Amino acid sequence: MKFSVDRAVLLKALAHVQSVVERRNTIPILANVMLAAQDGTLTLTATDMEIAIVEDVPGVTVSRAGRTTAPAATLYEIVRKLPDGAKVELDHAGGDAPLALRAGRFATSLMVLPVEDFPSMTEGKLPHGFQIPPALLRELVDRTKFAISTEETRYYLNGIYLHATEVDGQKVLRAVATDGHRLARVEEPLPEGAEGMPGVIVPRKTVNEIRKLADETGDAIEVKLSDTKISFAFGSVRLTSKLIDGTFPEYERVIPRGNDKIMTVDKKAFADAVSRVAAISSERSRPVKLSLKQDSLTLTASSPDQGQAEEELDNGAVSYGSGPIEIGFQARYLADITDQIAEKVEFRFADGSAPTVVVDAAKPEALYVLMPMRV
Repeated sequence: MKFSVDRAVLLKALAHVQSVVERRNTIPILANVMLAAQDGTLTLTATDMEIAIVEDVPGVTVSRAGRTTAPAATLYEIVRKLPDGAKVELDHAGGDAPLALRAGRFATSLMVLPVEDFPSMTEGKLPHGFQIPPALLRELVDRTKFAISTEETRYYLNGIYLHATEVDGQKVLRAVATDGHRLARVEEPLPEGAEGMPGVIVPRKTVNEIRKLADETGDAIEVKLSDTKISFAFGSVRLTSKLIDGTFPEYERVIPRGNDKIMTVDKKAFADAVSRVAAISSERSRPVKLSLKQDSLTLTASSPDQGQAEEELDNGAVSYGSGPIEIGFQARYLADITDQIAEKVEFRFADGSAPTVVVDAAKPEALYVLMPMRV
């Protein structure tokens, strides 16, 4: 195999595929990217056996067709450090011969592993398919991924639950994530072709990869799925992932329905105040107490070592018309939710110890549930 390609083109493709590769694994071939060159196209493939990513790079000058594998992270770092505008030539004579890389006066060689050892993660049959605009996919991911659990023992919470449902007679595509302390639920109009899709749990790593790729495309993303796998096509890049084999909890049961004490607050004023008062504590959980009364909100935080901080927001930023309430939340959880909201945050309380509902006043279809904590 022998081909030459512009450094910028190769670097972009390597950046996509190498991020899937696990840095530490017990199977050496999984640290490699497979390179296949023929008919003016270079195809790069990487997998960790849970996710596979394949990218076609057109416009490559192929002198000798062929395939090989090379260490993904090392190849990426070398290409990244080459000068802009460089022409990269890769040459592999076959067999156990190293992969030679040349760019201008720079030359190196990389050890390869047999192509035959590279695992194939076949898609299989993916009977359900639809297209989704990149902006809509970003919306679903951004408003929910922060609530994905990192607790491996509750593996069925380690992803976003994606499913079709109906709300007030309207069919929607809904994304839900929860870690037991907070829940995020957002919905968008159901894309054509998604009506019969099964409810699936898309793993956290896959969510992060598709979010990065969604930033780089302006065209509709093609989604195909079955009960066990899902694939996303971003132009010349296709990412296929196994789904989490588990049952997502009945999340609707934990969303309060009768919270009737409503506070509306300016997002920026609230987020800034939370950040300031929480700075008094070095604790990871950093609890912040919200004390509400008529059109007034006081935020307080304290630390045994550092002291106490307090800030009051008045009726210029706060609207609240119910009885006094005191309730505490983890500062980071409040920040994660307010980060998803543009201007006005609506809190729906029941009392100082019950779960609180938070919505974007301008986009009520994005809903969050937050468990209080003692302060």
